[in-house]
Amino acid sequence: MQSDNVLHIANFSTLFVCMVLKFPQIFVLMRAKATTGVSLNSLLLELSGFIVFVTYQMYYDYPPPTYLEYPILIAQDVILLLLILHYNGNLQHSLIYTLVFIGGWRLLTVEKRVIDLAMSMCTFISAGSKLAQLQCLWKSKDAGQVSALSWGMATYTCMARIYTTTVTTGDMQVLVRFIVMTSLNLWVLLTVLYYQRRSSSSSKKDD
Repeated sequence: MQSDNVLHIANFSTLFVCMVLKFPQIFVLMRAKATTGVSLNSLLLELSGFIVFVTYQMYYDYPPPTYLEYPILIAQDVILLLLILHYNGNLQHSLIYTLVFIGGWRLLTVEKRVIDLAMSMCTFISAGSKLAQLQCLWKSKDAGQVSALSWGMATYTCMARIYTTTVTTGDMQVLVRFIVMTSLNLWVLLTVLYYQRRSSSSSKKDD
């Protein structure tokens, strides 16, 4: 009974956090009207990974509480993508991205081996998105427009999903993905905090 309560708490807390996970990043971009430190490639890879993951879970009829947050995250990532394209002056590219993502999503369910292959690559896709964000931060050495709060919440949700996956489906592919994502999300979070603190220290010295 106690384990059931913990599972419910983990599922619903993850869903609640994911409902607002990208909001801090969205608000930071809207306020700054700039995308310094935010990687477009990272967002595109993350969106691809989310689409593959939720399609895989639905294809195999996994319990909805174990993936319910992903449609919400996809919607928030779409908003972020539009904002980045807008502030970079490339909003016209949004139609191309829409067609590619919809076409790719349709191809995933053509047959079982396609979705299985895509899921086996999902961890690498999602890991690539975090590494792309890290590379962007290392290159710009500026995390002014990157939300540490969003990355902190992302780290928590992946940690919670390690637990929920272990006690429900036990799917090793999914479990490995969440372990890798937890580690990389934490790495991005610490990098963001490092550059933000360094920027703050530099500003104080200038004053």
